[in-house]
Amino acid sequence: MHTQVAIIGAGPAGLTLARMLHLQGISSIVLESREREYIETRTRAGVLEQPTVALVRDLGVSDRLDREGMSHNGFYLRFDRTTHHLDFHRLIGGHATVYAQQELVKDLVADRLSSGGPLHFDATVTAIENTSDRARLTVDHAGTPLEITADFVAGCDGFHGVSRAHIPGELLREHSRTYPVAWLGILARTAPTTPEGMYCAHENGLSVHSMRGPNITRQYLQVPVDTDLDDWSDEQIWDELAVRSASDDQPELERGEIFDRSLAPLRSYVCETMQHGRLFLLGDAAHIVPPTGAKGLNLAVSDASTLSFALGAFYAAGDRSHLDNYSATCLPRIWKAQQFSWTLTTTLHALSDDPTDWQLRRARLGRWAESEAEQSALGEVYLGLPFPTPWRFTG
Repeated sequence: MHTQVAIIGAGPAGLTLARMLHLQGISSIVLESREREYIETRTRAGVLEQPTVALVRDLGVSDRLDREGMSHNGFYLRFDRTTHHLDFHRLIGGHATVYAQQELVKDLVADRLSSGGPLHFDATVTAIENTSDRARLTVDHAGTPLEITADFVAGCDGFHGVSRAHIPGELLREHSRTYPVAWLGILARTAPTTPEGMYCAHENGLSVHSMRGPNITRQYLQVPVDTDLDDWSDEQIWDELAVRSASDDQPELERGEIFDRSLAPLRSYVCETMQHGRLFLLGDAAHIVPPTGAKGLNLAVSDASTLSFALGAFYAAGDRSHLDNYSATCLPRIWKAQQFSWTLTTTLHALSDDPTDWQLRRARLGRWAESEAEQSALGEVYLGLPFPTPWRFTG
């Protein structure tokens, strides 16, 4: 079995790349190790930047996003029992759109299957042979061995996937940072606290309040990184969310049924070696950001746009320069998102017991609340910096 591009992973990066290549007449095969039901139901946050939404519309797969996505101008910030609205749209234009990642994946899977593009579930890549003339993939497809050859391989299979492991260790340039905290997340049947997402900075730690619709909320508590979910009862979760989100200017937090829980440690990671020979890394395979600021999905789509353009230039004009410069093209935007996520993470979370730390954080929060210049700088990155390249090569 041969294809021009073998795509490992059916997440946002892999599926948007497949759609972009299809529209440029470039063949691809998508290989996903999980079942379809798993990737379409696995709960993931989904704050889509303006450039991401524009790209999804340009790809012709935005019907449900346009109907069901919730457009947000910015976010709310609460500290010292006072609520502030950071209206980025008023200052710089643009919007963010709340649309859960698994919903976007459903749309892209349906489009891929309806167009007849090869998409194989339960297909685990066990080896990648990266030679000068082609790539060769060994695949276990539901117990049946397959061999696929390709001109290029797009590794979109996440932080623990097989793709990055096939870059020689002596060539890897990696940067990582861990944090002593995790996010305890819940989905609950309650009305949203505010019309847009809200970060509550408190001496006890951060709480986050967002929505998945008019009657479903996604909320998070900062907890120690070694937390056991079983140690938190529903009542304890609601009590601590209420303490951290308490204010003098808004009603008390509404409580309701908690029907989903998760625990996510915070970490940062960048692999500056995003390519080796015919293998290219995208999304979480190459970089991880803390959930603060919701940049992960958007960086994955940005990587896919850059690689789509480079592959388009190669197949349409024989120009390999964009492929050769793939890492260098992607990394500046990745590092800007990392810096933004680091700033939000260290300002909003209680990472130290030192009272001086809290006062310094309060000072930064005060600047965000009172200064339009500070808000504009935040808003530029929150709503989405431009992608490095267009997704389609036009010559």
